Amino acid sequence: MTRYLLDTGIMGDLINRRRSVDVQARQAQLRGDILGTCEPVVAELFFGVEYSKTRDINLKRLQRALNGVRCWPFDRRAAQEYGRLAAELKHIGRPMQQIDVMVAAVALSLGNCIVVTADSDLAAVPGLKVEDWRS
Repeated sequence: MTRYLLDTGIMGDLINRRRSVDVQARQAQLRGDILGTCEPVVAELFFGVEYSKTRDINLKRLQRALNGVRCWPFDRRAAQEYGRLAAELKHIGRPMQQIDVMVAAVALSLGNCIVVTADSDLAAVPGLKVEDWRS
């Protein structure tokens, strides 16, 4: 059993059934893998909804999608991992958006977890496993 943490862009693709992400997600679930996201991603998704021209429609779609997806918290373990990771990235001169560091920290705090992303920044995080499900 593998845990997959879907980042913001991949969650958008899943919700909107784009780029075969929904097919990949179904296949993973059939294998018994666990799919989820995390609160920093949910925050970005809500921002996208609030900024959209069709807020009410998108809000309903997002809420429906979130009901069917596990959501891992940004808890104390993730916060501690964030501090370690942010310091390491700064030390090696690898700037990264804070939200991406938070997503990576949640995934790393979970242990055996793969981040599904199309973001090349996350692939540069030391020790983080990443996959891209977009075809």
